Amino acid sequence: MAQSPNPGRTRTVQPLAETPQRAAILKKLHARPTVRGSVIALAVLVILVVFAPYFAPQNPYDLANLSLMDGRLAPRQALMDGSIAWLGTDDQGRDMLSAILYGLRISLMVGLSAVVLATAIGGAIGLVAAYVGGLVDTVLMRIVDFILGFPTILVALVLLVVLGRGVDKVILALVLVQWGHYARIMRSRALQERRKEYVEAAANLGFPAWRIMLFHLLPNCLGPVMVFATIQIATAIALEATLSFLGVGVPITEPSLGLLISNGFQYLLSGDYWISLFPGIALLVLILSINIVGDRLRESLDPRRA
Repeated sequence: MAQSPNPGRTRTVQPLAETPQRAAILKKLHARPTVRGSVIALAVLVILVVFAPYFAPQNPYDLANLSLMDGRLAPRQALMDGSIAWLGTDDQGRDMLSAILYGLRISLMVGLSAVVLATAIGGAIGLVAAYVGGLVDTVLMRIVDFILGFPTILVALVLLVVLGRGVDKVILALVLVQWGHYARIMRSRALQERRKEYVEAAANLGFPAWRIMLFHLLPNCLGPVMVFATIQIATAIALEATLSFLGVGVPITEPSLGLLISNGFQYLLSGDYWISLFPGIALLVLILSINIVGDRLRESLDPRRA
């Protein structure tokens, strides 16, 4: 049998390049107008979030520049400084357009950070459980079953009551309630790959276990995990908005979309609809766009739909 010119390293996946499978996935993603619209909406929201200080008329987190005299102004009314509040103001005098842009920034940061950390932790645990097996697999999966046996929102509420309010606390709570899903998916995929010949060949060559898991198993297990992570970004954002709406999420000095909706909820019956309506629309567009793109990506990678 001819030996590879570099027996110390065996490549099991293709480098990032144009392949027929990647071209087919991109074609399916562009096949539906709803997907194209969702991608455009998501791109616009990300641009607005990244460059929020340039698009926002004011810094809504700078309490020194807020005036209660500007509180609860209707859309398109003038503030005390002469500028126009195109989406109105809340009860603290925040310009709603500025508050929404900065709130989107917090919601996206919390969602992305929680998903990245949960994917790393859960993926590593699932990979180890599948490769080692035996008692290690049993113990780790029973821990996952125990964590996933409780309602997500209930566990997150309890954790935030104990940890306190703050963006970092919300991210930690979301990671603790979500990592089990990634562990299960990674373990399921890794068990399928574990039985294939290239893993046995790498073990027979004397490669250490960490190298087999990192350079052989992991690249071939990332597909389903990454698709699930894309959808879970929307779930994490919705969960953060729910926690903030209930008053246990981000601090009131740096409101996210959920807290903005909560602040205006008490004024709905007074006719000040804009305080809750516009943040709610922004949250709906963000979650819907991510869900549509993630769901279409899942369909594109499903071999039964090929």
